[in-house]
Amino acid sequence: MNKDKKSALIRYIVCFIVASAIVLFVFSLKGFFGTDAKQNMQLLHDAFFTSGVLMMLFCGLLYVSGEGMFLSLGFIFNKVIKSLIPFSHKEHETYAQYCERKGHTKSKGNRAILLTGLFFFLISLIFLAIWYQL
Repeated sequence: MNKDKKSALIRYIVCFIVASAIVLFVFSLKGFFGTDAKQNMQLLHDAFFTSGVLMMLFCGLLYVSGEGMFLSLGFIFNKVIKSLIPFSHKEHETYAQYCERKGHTKSKGNRAILLTGLFFFLISLIFLAIWYQL
């Protein structure tokens, strides 16, 4: 197995373990299983839905931060603060210079998080369909 495939496999395994831990955490909060089959399906749906949505939202947050959204907000905040301080040194730094100074790099490898989140979300939809059939 080459190095890239091994690295991707490790990312998927770690994402699956994290998502499974979220499922177990939701189980522990709501009680592992009830007496009614409908309650059990609802619990399974809630646990997998929570895990899938949290993983997808985390992937979205990583994507937004990798594209420079928070970097641009920091640049704007820095400019506003410097303009409010009286007698401060007014340096005219451009956004490109700010990005270069901060060392902005795009993040890669968010696909495993997204696909794991989608997998758990689809499982929750299956449990939701079963719940409606009961």
